[in-house]
Amino acid sequence: MVIAQIPAEQRVLLHNIAWDLYERLLESNPDSSSPRLTYDQGELEAMSPSAEHERLNRAIQLLVSLVAYELGIRISSLGSTTFRRQEIQRGFEPDSCFYVQNLDRVRGKRTIDLRIDPPPDLVVEIDISSPSIPKLPIFAEFGVPEVWRHADGVLQILALQEGQYVPAAVSRVLPSVTAAALNELLAESRDLDDTEWMDRIRAWARRIGRS
Repeated sequence: MVIAQIPAEQRVLLHNIAWDLYERLLESNPDSSSPRLTYDQGELEAMSPSAEHERLNRAIQLLVSLVAYELGIRISSLGSTTFRRQEIQRGFEPDSCFYVQNLDRVRGKRTIDLRIDPPPDLVVEIDISSPSIPKLPIFAEFGVPEVWRHADGVLQILALQEGQYVPAAVSRVLPSVTAAALNELLAESRDLDDTEWMDRIRAWARRIGRS
């Protein structure tokens, strides 16, 4: 086993990891959100998020939930649920994820089996440092329709088209929500307390809901 230490967000990359070992690691920490594990055909990355990583993650979670509420969109957050498929030897734990269009297909289920269940409609990926395993090809193979990726201080909306993610100006999951507006709201989150910021989000969402 070869171990490579990667600075910043406490990322550790392990090589030549068997699928059985990956599953044992998941089973040993069933209710833990850290470290977050990504598995790609024998490569395993363990990432422990930084304070800034989690601040952004919580802000985006809150933003999605409040906007969906104000727009009258039914939504379910599954946080950093583990998604894996042995037949393709890949697995990931998103920073956050949401079921929206496919909510009825997973409602009430205690576990999600991607052999029969759909992937999340929206995955949030925050990269304060460069990931050792590229996540977008994994999300694409699982068929995640939309990814909100925050990297280098900017949030991008990425839509899956023909197996590749392309930048999109407007979300499909939350119609009328633009990447530009998301970045403005996230910037405001640094200067406002949570209550003020939530009021700002809800007022903005009500305005776009009336337009």
